[in-house]
Amino acid sequence: MAHLTRRQLLAATAAAPLAAQQGEFVLRGKKPMIVHNDFPEDLESLPEYLASWITPNDSFFVRQHLPRPRVDAAAWRVETGGMVNQKLSLSIADLRSMSQLTVAATLECAGNGRGNFRPRMPGLQWTKGAIGNAHWRGPRLRDVLLKAGASPQAAYVDFDGADVPVGKVPEFIRSIPMRKAMHESTILAVEMNGVPLPDVHGFPLRLIVPGWDGASWVKWVNSIQVQAQPNPGFYMATAYKYPRVAAVPGGAVKPEDMEVLEGMAVKSFFAKPGEGAKVRVGQSVTLAGIGWGGENRVTRVDVSADGGASWRAAVLGREDFPFAWRTFSFEWKPARPGYHVLCCRAADSAGRTQPIDAAWNPPGYLNNSIERLGVVVEG
Repeated sequence: MAHLTRRQLLAATAAAPLAAQQGEFVLRGKKPMIVHNDFPEDLESLPEYLASWITPNDSFFVRQHLPRPRVDAAAWRVETGGMVNQKLSLSIADLRSMSQLTVAATLECAGNGRGNFRPRMPGLQWTKGAIGNAHWRGPRLRDVLLKAGASPQAAYVDFDGADVPVGKVPEFIRSIPMRKAMHESTILAVEMNGVPLPDVHGFPLRLIVPGWDGASWVKWVNSIQVQAQPNPGFYMATAYKYPRVAAVPGGAVKPEDMEVLEGMAVKSFFAKPGEGAKVRVGQSVTLAGIGWGGENRVTRVDVSADGGASWRAAVLGREDFPFAWRTFSFEWKPARPGYHVLCCRAADSAGRTQPIDAAWNPPGYLNNSIERLGVVVEG
């Protein structure tokens, strides 16, 4: 992180919710973070924030396509419509009165790691901190859909939020297939880590689509529409699509050869130590990180201290839940001085293993390349 500028660091403060103070970007309730945009806020967690199983709200990354809306929770309503027997207008109190479910789930931006692809492509140059793991709580989406009498002929559900486009920017509307909408772990969250959703994370209501890319997790949800087809807007017809077959690095892919992103890739990375850390010969060093598999459980993480020439199994944390990452640790005692390249790779319950290099693609999604972390061992 030594190359970050003052402008790139977000200072934690109890002052105004959003302001510029002494040349620094300030957002109340957040620790220092990497700032990719300040309006709308796109904030990346520092790697050391990701060493624990649950990511605290104050160090959880933020991704927004449109400016954050001002919300009056007392007047809030979620409207359901489309292919339903009964249109509903539900308040947050109505949603809280329904049966509640707590889901541990990892949220990752599809573009996490985009900044590590070569050749580079446009978009936010996330490194590895556009990811976090939290407890989300709220009613199951399927309970709302059943209450509205969703048609059995409907195949998709559209979600819109209270955020409003600026200029020619399109409305951010996402669709998920009915099979995922009716999944027992897909919820409408009113809480994050035991407290009401923070404003930047979608207060008062956010869709939680466990195991799927972050774009599906619509924030500030105020409209749920049951439909026969996915929404024809930009964020379904064009954005958040991935090539069906591997693309030539730096090349183009025809629109008809792209498909909508759903489940995420298996991956892992080190939270500690940091890039360029210095340790001593013979000193015991704990290599700690996280691994996750989208909709699948992580079953193994291997670590290499010699650039991938040899591998040994890391110790996995006791956490073993679908949709949530697992922590891992590995005790390393370097025997010789010099520059060492540490690597980690995860495997999941679907039999997937991290590749040496992720498939390059024009949008820069799903970068799950094996991490290479350099440390210096001093004699």
